[in-house]
Amino acid sequence: MPFDLPGSAIGLPTETSAERRNRRLVALWLFGLCGMILVMVVLGGATRLTGSGLSIMEWAPLSGILPPRTEAEWQRLFALYQQIPQYQLQHAGFGLDGFRQIFWLEWIHRLWGRLIGAALLLPLAGFAAAGMLPRGLWPRLAALFVLGGLQGAVGWFMVASGWFADATAVSPYRLTIHLGFALALYAALLWTGLGVLHPAAPRLAGARPRTARALAMAATSLIALTILAGGLTAGLHAGLDYNSFPLMDGHLIPPGYARLHPFVRNLTENIAAVQFDHRLLATASATAALLTAWVGLGGVGPRRARRALLALGLIAIAQYALGVATLLSVVQLAPALAHQAGAVLLLTAALVSLHGLRGAGRPHHGPAPGRPATVST
Repeated sequence: MPFDLPGSAIGLPTETSAERRNRRLVALWLFGLCGMILVMVVLGGATRLTGSGLSIMEWAPLSGILPPRTEAEWQRLFALYQQIPQYQLQHAGFGLDGFRQIFWLEWIHRLWGRLIGAALLLPLAGFAAAGMLPRGLWPRLAALFVLGGLQGAVGWFMVASGWFADATAVSPYRLTIHLGFALALYAALLWTGLGVLHPAAPRLAGARPRTARALAMAATSLIALTILAGGLTAGLHAGLDYNSFPLMDGHLIPPGYARLHPFVRNLTENIAAVQFDHRLLATASATAALLTAWVGLGGVGPRRARRALLALGLIAIAQYALGVATLLSVVQLAPALAHQAGAVLLLTAALVSLHGLRGAGRPHHGPAPGRPATVST
């Protein structure tokens, strides 16, 4: 998405030192928000894996900021939780102390979401009032704030699916949608921050950079799709079955892959098919990431792009190993959370690599003297 920056690339005379400093401050703020969303994704995984996500039965955006302060309030919230199927089917009789344990993790998860909203809105208003935002950036950031608000609503929509009869967890579909919104917000903030920090695309001539850029686009798309497939896998608890690798109960393709009719149901409802598809996508993502790194590192490009490509290859290897470890451990908490964080880091490396290669094969036209540069991010 193109937007105008107050000046051109670093080092050109149309940009003052104050404008350069302002760009860096805005970029650091955006990257900080990305870090907060990464923590949020891990917290979300922890609430799901510990069965804590349904412990708070009220949607209270303002009053919910404060935790229960009296015994009567604890008892009231516990009574609400006792009415849903998860308590009756999984946690019946675990008492108020057990409820407190799962309550605190979900409360921290929601509080962190509120903090992300504040960390987006308050600095945004401050930067705008001080005239520190690059021209054209304000509408995009306002749209991202709205997207963040929608993410909270989607989260509550997801939680509500756990109240259905015989439900002990949230809907896999709604969980995947919630994860998808988080990824979209993360990617948009990261890409915007990169565009603010590095507004001018370097000219990368030759076939190899163009090939690397095409591969980076494919790797980024595959990684995003793999993460969404992982959300569906987590929602179905599919990682608790077929805990061997590389075969699934002695077969490359599990015998029950197509047991549901019509066939399309297998892609989202059949545990064997969902886990196999996630494995297949993960393998394709890792292969694409490694191929991107190999082709890109062999070409000429900016140092930040080469560093990102190296990180992309290394994180792809580590993330694939974490996925196997999570499966073999039958989804133990530590490897599962590391795998979830690794997915976001892998997407980060892919996006940074793609951004660093965005000038491949494009003609370079510098800004007219004394005029601000229009840069595509």
